Amino acid sequence: MCGITGFLAPHDTRSRSEMHVIGKAMTKAIIHRGPDSSDIWQDPETPLLLGHRRLSILDLSQEGAQPMTSETGRYVIAYNGEIYNHFDIRREIGDQQWRGRSDTETLLAAVEKWGLNRTLPKLNGMFAFALWDKKQRQLHLVRDRFGKKPLYVGWAGDTLVFGSELKTFQAHPDFKKTINRSALDGMLRHGFCNAPQSIFEGVWALPPAHRVSFECSALNPRSDLSKAMVAYWDASETADVARAAMPSNASPDDIEEQFDTLLGTCVSDRMLSDVPLGAFLSGGIDSSTIVALMQKHSRNAVKTYTIGFHESGFDEASYAKKVAAHLGTDHHELYLSAKDALDVIPSLPDMYDEPFADISAIPTYLVSRFARESVTVALSGDGGDEMLGGYARHVQGAKLWDAMNKMPPTMRKAIAGGVTAINPRIWDKLNPKHPQFGSRVHKAAGMLNLETRQAVYENLIGAPQNADFLAEHYNGNTLRELQDVSFPEQMMVWDTLFYLPGDILTKLDRASMAVSLEARSPLLDKRIFEFVWRVPHRMKIKDGKGKMLLRNTLKRYVPDHLFERPKQGFTMPVGEWLRGDLKEWAEDLLDEKAMHEDGLLNAAAIRKIWNSHQKGQGNHAQSLWHVLMFQAWHKRWM
Repeated sequence: MCGITGFLAPHDTRSRSEMHVIGKAMTKAIIHRGPDSSDIWQDPETPLLLGHRRLSILDLSQEGAQPMTSETGRYVIAYNGEIYNHFDIRREIGDQQWRGRSDTETLLAAVEKWGLNRTLPKLNGMFAFALWDKKQRQLHLVRDRFGKKPLYVGWAGDTLVFGSELKTFQAHPDFKKTINRSALDGMLRHGFCNAPQSIFEGVWALPPAHRVSFECSALNPRSDLSKAMVAYWDASETADVARAAMPSNASPDDIEEQFDTLLGTCVSDRMLSDVPLGAFLSGGIDSSTIVALMQKHSRNAVKTYTIGFHESGFDEASYAKKVAAHLGTDHHELYLSAKDALDVIPSLPDMYDEPFADISAIPTYLVSRFARESVTVALSGDGGDEMLGGYARHVQGAKLWDAMNKMPPTMRKAIAGGVTAINPRIWDKLNPKHPQFGSRVHKAAGMLNLETRQAVYENLIGAPQNADFLAEHYNGNTLRELQDVSFPEQMMVWDTLFYLPGDILTKLDRASMAVSLEARSPLLDKRIFEFVWRVPHRMKIKDGKGKMLLRNTLKRYVPDHLFERPKQGFTMPVGEWLRGDLKEWAEDLLDEKAMHEDGLLNAAAIRKIWNSHQKGQGNHAQSLWHVLMFQAWHKRWM
């Protein structure tokens, strides 16, 4: 796991040594992604530079160092990630004198043998890489299927710049910072900037499963690079093909057995490491299943890590401890105070150098920091919710929309008004067993005024009223709708394409890499994705419960009373904090005069919501947190 950066500068008149200094600064900006070593490679004939920061995981010797040149010398690569089937690829390549054991060397050999187009479908892993073809004078940038590893590309003046994080762009002297207002719109609505947009004009995030290629002689400075991005894999198309291949005669027991075996293989593949390895364990279904299969495939007790909070309703550590005891893991838990969590907030704009507003970034960072004390790699349960119907929106949300769609518009509006008139705190008291119940009821009520499935989906994953917070109104996202699929299945596809890479994987990557920890997600394997789309819907969602396939798999290893409970999630009591410990910090960021002078946000609308929240007239924590995270980022980087 590493960090990459570099540039292609055919119009730059700087000397090679001056370019080297710039490359050093860009590489240093992402030292946290690779603290073990660093190097720069410059093409002798072209003003191209590749920079690399290394976090050594496989082949800790110098034979795994990067940037790496292929055996014939044609290709040079700066690569971030892990290819879990790289030894299988080596066997397919056949006779070759290998210098070391790194997957970087395997990737270069595969490209030399088959070319990039034929190599990409063979890769199973997480990756983002820059590949320079000396012969064709072409630069190729590639990102993995699900977007587990980030990659940005854009302009610093007339120079093409790329990197794992936007920090590298800021280190280039020609980079000019201008806010992309359309990306800001998406960030305020959903809490993240959606690829291919980035928060800066002239910079794009390469979307998952995409590649982009540049010829040095044909580089068009300051052009729209998103138009050159090409998909090499399509999640929607893959899901359609898998659905068509769904076996009609397979029994649930057979399907569960096949899934258990396949997921076990995916877990085992991700346990390959030359450094200490462990797992995050929340006590929930996803992480518990991953840990159970890790323990099944391990001779020694697997190291597991959990953090807990003393605040009631925000702690799952006790559940994780019971699961760990049953499985016999080497369990580590750390209880933290609210202050420990609050102390992380000032560092979020540095950690997420693009504005990002998922509050669970805080506990994700804290558990990563805790695990990094004794391991360098940690497996996680990410991906199960998106592919197997694990969110409330897949179950209750879809049901509620179907019921509401049958009501007259006047009745829907009346019900919405009645529900939202009741303070979320009162709803919480009515159903104390379900954390954040009041906020969820208010969000569901917001669906009553919507007309399309996409509008409902975006309401459920974000804060659509935040469009009022913009000084002007900008366009939102357009999500492609599949034909002949149920609403829950449609949301699962959208989650895979939109919410998973934009929110969940961004959160995990930046939080873990901030402490130089590699996080691996076995459920985000292309074989798992193809398998679950061949599974009947009833094995995903049944009787008001999602993730049935995972639940039934976990029951083989852990008694269901240890994990069957309402989904809680990795969240924080931010609503209370904004009325207490964070009030002064937030007041400073939401200064009405400063916001008005910036001209980006509607200061009056934001202050109105802020005052309402302070008076307890509603829980506007999510909406306010989106604004605060942008403001904190803006204060740090602009």
